[in-house]
Amino acid sequence: MNLFNVCLGAVLMLMSVSVSVVASELPTRDISEIISKEEFLSYENVADFIEHSPKVTVFVAPEADDIANYGTDVMKTLTGSDCDRDGKMDSNPECNAVFYKLWVKYQL
Repeated sequence: MNLFNVCLGAVLMLMSVSVSVVASELPTRDISEIISKEEFLSYENVADFIEHSPKVTVFVAPEADDIANYGTDVMKTLTGSDCDRDGKMDSNPECNAVFYKLWVKYQL
């Protein structure tokens, strides 16, 4: 059993190293390859840009009040914007940064 645990640990460690190496080799995507100048200029302001960005929903841990009100089987979700189009929910500062990057690229 001890040998099995050592082998399993070694395999998991190698897998985690290979995953991190693969992730570090992925090319960084330029958002302007996804959002054209014409599309960007159609937004009135950053709020309009965020409003028209794709939406992403994620599951989060329910709070104690949620469990008290709805029971232990309650599931809680949050929906937000994916401003950089990477499939993950972005914070307001992240969306502002994406908008600013596009603004600098397309206004100059």
